[in-house]
Amino acid sequence: MKCVISVLGKDKSGIVAGVATTLAQCNANIDDISQTILGDDEIFSMTMLVTLDADTAGFNEVQEKLEHLEKELGVQIIIQREDVFQFMYKI
Repeated sequence: MKCVISVLGKDKSGIVAGVATTLAQCNANIDDISQTILGDDEIFSMTMLVTLDADTAGFNEVQEKLEHLEKELGVQIIIQREDVFQFMYKI
């Protein structure tokens, strides 16, 4: 299953590593990644396209792990199924 993960928050060390490690623990593959620092306030923004291995960890399990990580890192992490994401942003 393909998913889109969005991360937003104050830039600090360990955000990419934390998300990538959590996904690796779930046997998810990062297909594409884009990140940037926005403005003088150093707001970190990252978008990832990932493939989840349904045999290893389902969507809900990955979502729960990312919710725990967002509290730990102090950032916002949103995961959406790609089809839902595409539908929401279709013009």
